[in-house]
Amino acid sequence: MLHLVGETIDKHRAQYGLVTGRLVQIMRGIYIASEDDADAVLFDHALRIAAYLYPSTYLCGASAERLAPTPDRRLFLSGRRNARTRLRSLEIVQTRAPDAPETETAQIVDPMGALTVRRSTLRFRYLESFRRRSEAGAAMPIDMQADIAARLVEAASGETAAIIECWRLAAANGWQAEAGRAEAFIATPLREAPPRGKALHVGWHGEKIGVLSHDGSAWRWEQTATEAATPVRTWEPGRLPPFIESLLPEGWLERVLKPKSEQELISGGKRYMSNIVISEDADELRTLPADMLEGRLETYAKESVFAGGYAGPAPAFDETLEDRIAALFASNTMPRLSGFQTKAPMNLSHDGVLRPAEGVAFTHILKPSPGAGLEDLPLVEAACLAAARACGFETAAHAMVSMPDDLPDALLVERFDIRRDRNDRRKIVMEDMASVRGVAPSEKYEGSIEQAARALRSVSSDADADVGLLLGRAVLAWLIGDGDCHLKNLAVLRVAPDGAENFTSVRLAPVYDTVTTRAFPGLESDRLALSLAGKRDQLSSRDFVRAGVTMDMNAGAARDIVASLCGRLSAHLGDLEPASDRVGRAVEIWKARIETTAD
Repeated sequence: MLHLVGETIDKHRAQYGLVTGRLVQIMRGIYIASEDDADAVLFDHALRIAAYLYPSTYLCGASAERLAPTPDRRLFLSGRRNARTRLRSLEIVQTRAPDAPETETAQIVDPMGALTVRRSTLRFRYLESFRRRSEAGAAMPIDMQADIAARLVEAASGETAAIIECWRLAAANGWQAEAGRAEAFIATPLREAPPRGKALHVGWHGEKIGVLSHDGSAWRWEQTATEAATPVRTWEPGRLPPFIESLLPEGWLERVLKPKSEQELISGGKRYMSNIVISEDADELRTLPADMLEGRLETYAKESVFAGGYAGPAPAFDETLEDRIAALFASNTMPRLSGFQTKAPMNLSHDGVLRPAEGVAFTHILKPSPGAGLEDLPLVEAACLAAARACGFETAAHAMVSMPDDLPDALLVERFDIRRDRNDRRKIVMEDMASVRGVAPSEKYEGSIEQAARALRSVSSDADADVGLLLGRAVLAWLIGDGDCHLKNLAVLRVAPDGAENFTSVRLAPVYDTVTTRAFPGLESDRLALSLAGKRDQLSSRDFVRAGVTMDMNAGAARDIVASLCGRLSAHLGDLEPASDRVGRAVEIWKARIETTAD
């Protein structure tokens, strides 16, 4: 059941329901009964919620035609400004209205009863569908455009009259270009989609979820009709969906692959994180290896050191380890990874053998020492992961791997975005916060923890708990001198039971890719990757409390998080024996930060 403060419930009853666990807060003023499927309730009441949040707007584009969200759960509105609101899997997209929109009223019935809404008229939403770079226009499929055109012609008793009506309406809004395209569409008997470039089929867990294509100037994403949960959401017309963009190689691997264009970068690989497959051949969506855990580090590691057999890349007479890892990616079926560090996709088999993930499940990530002053990076990262776990955070399972030819030890990390075994039928996807916020990977250092918290609240299935965890992650990053806790190193895990229509769990992902950057040469003055309370350096406990209040947390709860983490990390240091001088340098940084941060 949906509850709207001021309409179906007062704020005191809403707060009581929240405290007693009977209600779940979706955002300020919007609550859902805790036993209900929140995503289903939001979808069923999308128009009522939109009218509650944005009473001065009207439905536009495909949403005006459907009187409902699109199949990929977007609801399009026009109003005074551009805005975007995420409510779990529902996204309300508001575009700036033109000067003279033509609207009408319509009656709908949702589970709460009858509701009157405003929407663009038939001929106005027809013109809206031809607006270039308009997300609402791009969401209208070709068959819907053709149906609207036929109805306009019928209502006007002929094509000429229908075209004249469109031109008159377009002139009042400065939409002459849209009117020209609308006229051409009516006058052309063959209603076909414009030609597109090479089709790339996108699959998730072996099922097709959409098609990507490029027309030479812009990307086009076509969602496959499905009632099941899907991880990919569209964003701005002409741009790759943020989720897919976040999967693409960057940094070291992008330099190795040397793509000439974004099209070549995405078509050059087939296997990606979270069981995403992208291929020109639709059959490969089902035939390429599915990623699920086989051997587990808990079985093949002793005291955080890998005890299985290593059959991975090793240096040769005339090739470095980095050369051998780079050579793995000559195969387009070798899984692709994002991130700036050198990494190798690996498979840990049931019998404990660690080998490259070519032709087999991709279960683990090998992170060797990059050298050039960063030889101890794997050791420092392992120490940071251990510290995070000691502080109460869930972390990626990991172990150190002895490398051949006396090379520095590498870090092996177990994936947590894949199924545990063959009996696990869940669908799992990891989405980083750059994708959740809809920003390009190149903008991962921009913004603040408070902005990330707002985005997290809009998607989390336990928003209060996750926002508290996020604040704790920011405190941890500060305490350990991690200057790389950016939007791509924060993520949510979405989980859908087999056959479910929605993700039933959307929670902040375990800690991964965390390291004391300040311990390395040239980074001694490294600051926080994302600002907090308007600062990236010289933070105090008061700054974290101030940020917590901005994130809709209780000041006392925020203060307790800071105190608890300082205490836990301090206790962890009491028993810690640094594995190297560089780890010892990191520990000294931690001690100094605890002293200046704790009240």
